[in-house]
Amino acid sequence: MKNLLITFTLAVLGMTVISTSATAQAMPDAEYLYAQRDTCSLFMDIYEPSKEKMHDENGLEKPTIIFMFGGGFIHGTRNDASYSKWFQTMKEDGYRIVSIDYRLGLKGSNKVGVAQVNVLDKAIHMAVEDLFSATRFLIDNAEELGIDPGNIVISGSSAGAITVMQAEYEICNRTSWSKVLPEEFNYAGVMSFSGAILSREGKVDYKEPPCPTLMLHGTADKLVPYKQIAFFNLGFFGGGKLVKRFEKFGFNYNMYHFMDYGHEVAGSMGTTIDLQKKFLKCNVMQKKERIVEAWISDPDVYKGAGPQSRKELYGK
Repeated sequence: MKNLLITFTLAVLGMTVISTSATAQAMPDAEYLYAQRDTCSLFMDIYEPSKEKMHDENGLEKPTIIFMFGGGFIHGTRNDASYSKWFQTMKEDGYRIVSIDYRLGLKGSNKVGVAQVNVLDKAIHMAVEDLFSATRFLIDNAEELGIDPGNIVISGSSAGAITVMQAEYEICNRTSWSKVLPEEFNYAGVMSFSGAILSREGKVDYKEPPCPTLMLHGTADKLVPYKQIAFFNLGFFGGGKLVKRFEKFGFNYNMYHFMDYGHEVAGSMGTTIDLQKKFLKCNVMQKKERIVEAWISDPDVYKGAGPQSRKELYGK
C-alpha cells in the first residue's frame, strides 16, 4: 500500500512545457481581480477577440474559454509565455480566452509521502474553488464583459486539466464545492489536456451527465496516469479510464489517445488546435452528440518535452 500511494501522489507533480515559436507574446486586453484570499489576490487576464469573429458562418456565438495553467500545483502562472501562441491563435479565431490565477496548494513541496494524498486532495479542491470563484465573477459581470453565462468552456493543462475535470465532476454531483455557482448551472464544455479525477468513493459516477468533454492523454503518461491508480475506494482516474465511463453511460465526448506519448500531451494545445475547434464547433456550439474516440501517433506533439518520470522530475 505504501508504494501505491506514493506513486499516486507523485502522479501530478509534473511541469508542462509547450513548444514556443517566434510569435510575439500575446498581451491581455483586460485584467481583473476576481477573488481575494487570505494568502493572495487572484487575477484573470482576458484576451478579447474582434467582434466580427465572435460568431461562426451560421451566426452561432463562439464560447468564452477559461484556461488553467499546468505546473503540478507547485508552480506556474496565468501569463506564462509558453501559452502565448495558443492564446493568440484562439483569440484571432474569435474565441475569448480567460486565463486565471489559482492557489498552488503544493507550492514548496520537494518530496512526498503517504500523507501527501490528503494534501493533494486539498490542493485540487483549492484550485476547483478558485475556478468556481472566477466563473462566478464572469457570471456576475456578464453584461459588462459581454459574456453569455451559458456559453463558457473550461480548459486546462496538466494540473489545470485535473482541476477542470474535477470541477465538472463536483458540479454533476452537486457537491458543496459547487454551491457558489447558480443552481443548475453547468459549463458548455470541458477541454482536458492530460487530466484526471480524484475520487474517494470508488469508481467515478456522475449523478447528472457531464457537459461535452474533450480529453487528450498520452498512453505512456507516467505523471498524470493515463488509466488509474486505485486502492479500495481511493482512486485517481485518467483519461484512458474515464472514457470507459463516458462510453458506458452514453455521455457526449471526444477522446484522443496519443499512442506511446507521455506527459507532453499536456502541452499540446498549440499542435491540436484543429481537434479543439472541431469539438467546440460541433459538440459545444452546434450541440451535436458527436462521439469521437481515436488513437493517434502525431509527430507534431513533441516527444520528450518536460519531465516524463519521477526520476526526471526530482533528479533522483
